[in-house]
Amino acid sequence: MIRISSQQIFSGGINRLQDLSAQLNKTDEQIATGKRVNRPSDDPVAAARILKLDQEVKRIETYERNAQLANNRLGQEESAISSSLDILQSVRELTVQAGNGSLSANDRLSISSEMKERLQQLAQMANTQDASGEYIFSGFQGGTPAYANEGSGWTYQGDEGQRMLEIDDGVTVAISDHGKGIFERIPAAVSATTSLGSGRINSVSVINRAELEAGGLSSLSLTVSTAGDSLNYNDSAGVAQTVSFVDGEPVTVNGVQFTLTDAAVGDEFTIETSEKQSVFKTIENLISGLDNLSKSDGAGSDAYNDLIAGSLANLDNAQESFILKQTELGGRMNSVESTQAFLEDSALYSKEIRSQLQDIDHAEAISTLSFQSFVLQAAQQSFARVSQLSLFDRL
Repeated sequence: MIRISSQQIFSGGINRLQDLSAQLNKTDEQIATGKRVNRPSDDPVAAARILKLDQEVKRIETYERNAQLANNRLGQEESAISSSLDILQSVRELTVQAGNGSLSANDRLSISSEMKERLQQLAQMANTQDASGEYIFSGFQGGTPAYANEGSGWTYQGDEGQRMLEIDDGVTVAISDHGKGIFERIPAAVSATTSLGSGRINSVSVINRAELEAGGLSSLSLTVSTAGDSLNYNDSAGVAQTVSFVDGEPVTVNGVQFTLTDAAVGDEFTIETSEKQSVFKTIENLISGLDNLSKSDGAGSDAYNDLIAGSLANLDNAQESFILKQTELGGRMNSVESTQAFLEDSALYSKEIRSQLQDIDHAEAISTLSFQSFVLQAAQQSFARVSQLSLFDRL
């Protein structure tokens, strides 16, 4: 027979009540927090996995914020370029209108005045700011306006930096473009000037782009021969070439067609075929021509017509350049959206696994709490009765 002392009875009873109370409190805490694992000791293996999943979710959330920022910046840039395209189209329509030979000088001044307004609007688009106040087309110089007018025309003030942002592990995307690449480096229409003499060269245009590119010349110098009916020039290999011409009739050299008027022996002409020109400069030159060129004589009329034709070509080149940039931005935005969808799926999966490890089944937990409460209450009643038993009651 094993003897059980009163102290053992009391000690065992109290320990049992404390265990039941601890279990009840733990279940109550789980219901209050909604989590099955509130501390590592609750489930060390699950706690370690939950910690890793927490880190993974935070990583994904950081990339999601970056992707949203990238999407916003690219969307703002695309909107600015789209608005710039609308402005260019308006300028082009005004240029076509200015080419009407029946317009008076006052009519041309009126068109010039409207073009000045469009030029100001284009500058505002080039100086677009993001939500933090940075100029999106200034490269790394976000605190400096991309373009400023210091009296001689609109000039670029930023640098050629391009900002990159990581939107997933090993995935970066360009979230900005410098204004020099968008508004400045636009292929200019073929231009020609009289380098020496009183002859005029006009109606210059490219009629054979393949021949022009094959010729490999960015600048072509032409000299009227001693006979007065031919032009001398050197090809890309430095070999002297001669082409005949008739004053006032079109002549073609290296894929470029032009007309010479009043050309005399020794006159020299220069044709530029690969220059770049700012879209601001194109509009400024057009405005200057509308304000100052006179069509009262043949030379003035030729210069004005060449200005209109060259400006239209330059505006078309600018529009094409803007559209290409829009296409590039669309590709970047598609990439960002694909990454956002992937991050969203990854976050959902990680949170679901974490929930399975960490969250409780409320119905089951409440049922367990009720049972534990009942067991604790029964144990308390039983201990109370046992603790009252005494041998002295039998004496």
